[in-house]
Amino acid sequence: MAKAFQKIYTKINRITKATCSLHAAGVGYDELATVDGALAQVVKIVGDEITLQVFSGTEGIRTNAEVVFLGKSPTLKVGSQLAGRFFNAFGEPIDGGAVPEGDERETGGPSVNPVRRKQPSELIATGIAGIDLNNTLVTGQKIPFFADPDQPYNQVMATVALRAETDKIILGGMGLANDDYLYFKNVFSNAGSLNRIISFVNTTEDPPVERLLIPDMALTAAEYFAVEHHEKVLVLLTDMSSYADALSIVSNRMDQIPSKDSMPGSLYSDLAKIYEKAVQFPDGGSITIIAVTTLSGGDITHAVPDNTGYITEGQLFLRRDSDISKVIVDPFRSLSRLKQLVIGKKTREDHPQVMNAAVRLYSDAANAKTKLENGFDLSNYDERTLAFAKDYATELLAIDVNINITEMLDVAWALFAKHFKPEEVNIKQDLVEKYWKN
Repeated sequence: MAKAFQKIYTKINRITKATCSLHAAGVGYDELATVDGALAQVVKIVGDEITLQVFSGTEGIRTNAEVVFLGKSPTLKVGSQLAGRFFNAFGEPIDGGAVPEGDERETGGPSVNPVRRKQPSELIATGIAGIDLNNTLVTGQKIPFFADPDQPYNQVMATVALRAETDKIILGGMGLANDDYLYFKNVFSNAGSLNRIISFVNTTEDPPVERLLIPDMALTAAEYFAVEHHEKVLVLLTDMSSYADALSIVSNRMDQIPSKDSMPGSLYSDLAKIYEKAVQFPDGGSITIIAVTTLSGGDITHAVPDNTGYITEGQLFLRRDSDISKVIVDPFRSLSRLKQLVIGKKTREDHPQVMNAAVRLYSDAANAKTKLENGFDLSNYDERTLAFAKDYATELLAIDVNINITEMLDVAWALFAKHFKPEEVNIKQDLVEKYWKN
């Protein structure tokens, strides 16, 4: 039943597959409404014409349907009771538990004022050597995984959630297959880590447009723990391509002219308002965002990864290495633009030199492989680089490697000593004398 102060209308001018339009006054952007009881949200305002996105679709809605504006944007009740729980795109429990108590907060607010930000300087260790050794993450950073749809990116995200040295992990799942949802739920439960993990999930069985609410829900929870409890929060968003597809569905059904790859012209700002929530606060709280962007046929120039690359501070590129039959974090196509803030400062002194030497030798191996494929003879050095590359990929780049950064550096030194002479590695002599494994 509508409350006395709520605005009620019964004349809809236009209905599409996902939206309906009507004339109304005093309505705000992102405000929630019900259309014959179905939840909807304001997505466009032109004068007094309001366009509502109906989450469950407009099938069966009449032109004289009752439209009730609720006077508020989507909200989430934040508090300690969020921990260990699974919620849908509206912040409602889907794990069979009770509705949590807490303060009601509107979602989708602005990013943090730059004057309240601190330069990121704290290391986030994931236990994955392809990240920690070559593309070290920093609190307050925003960075995506680029991966083909058939790669195990959700398993990687679950691994990061379990290994990351943070206070809270917040998962935002968009368009997850039911198997992936159950996988996350089982992995988190069996690992005994639910007390620090909060999940907001939209599955393929849910309306696609509900995916648009997931990042805001996840980031509202993150802001609560980072700002009010000064905690180090890691937000995992998978898959941002599904999020962009939902944006495309809504814009196309509103008859907006599509931009590149059928995406809306607002794609850059839509993605930026999410990623720019990443922040390091002066008092110690932080929000770090790791997202997944799946690639269509490996196309890095598609609008979603292309825009993402301009917004974020690097990318982590997953690739299946045919030589070892494992998925690795590709050192050539991956980049963390903030790693220099912590490597050699918050990690061991030899980290920068070891990282650079290993990638250079891996590059030499790639050149040797090209020579081999083109029928050229290989030198003894070429053969040793190929052997090193195989060991390097198996023991350090593969996503199933779980060791700390000090151990990663020790493994790298051992591989250098196994395949090369000290002068071939090109590392400072004082570090060689200190760390070379004879």
